[in-house]
Amino acid sequence: MDNFKPLAIFKGNTFIHNIILKLNTICDQIIIVTGYKREELKNEIIKDLTKDKYASIIKKIDFVYNANFNKGMFGSIQAGISKHDNSEWVLLHQVDQPGLPQKFYIDFISQINNEYNWIQPSFKNKYGHPILIKKSLYNLILDERIESNLGIISKNKKIKKKIWDCNYKEILQDIDTNEDYLNILKSKDN
Repeated sequence: MDNFKPLAIFKGNTFIHNIILKLNTICDQIIIVTGYKREELKNEIIKDLTKDKYASIIKKIDFVYNANFNKGMFGSIQAGISKHDNSEWVLLHQVDQPGLPQKFYIDFISQINNEYNWIQPSFKNKYGHPILIKKSLYNLILDERIESNLGIISKNKKIKKKIWDCNYKEILQDIDTNEDYLNILKSKDN
């Protein structure tokens, strides 16, 4: 993309702002992993959230810098999980899904079942994001090589996966190009 993705505009707010507002309703703590342009991102988020109606959200946010951001997304996942506050579950969320409706998050966390340690949504038999990860998997993720990925982790025998077949096509959003960005802006559902 030509734009810095977290600060791209969707429905009048940045991608990251849209996501933070939705996560605020279901999360006790919001960890934002930064890398590229970390100061710009952090300053923009703080500036957006210092408005009166959002001031309480800032208290929930922790920023974590992934110095190895150029090695891929898995290092950012590791950095975020290492900062967890002893939460029983972590919701791993990508920045390129600003279009997920608020109801998705409520429906998604209602899928939590302690028989599983990995809960992932699917739409028309395609796996999507975000993913809920139980505390019992944190060390498995943290001990993996930084060059790894969630696909490799998901094949581990310790994973007890629940796939939630949902009606939210937005779980498949992956905005990496200008064309992807224009398509989400043109979508009649948005």
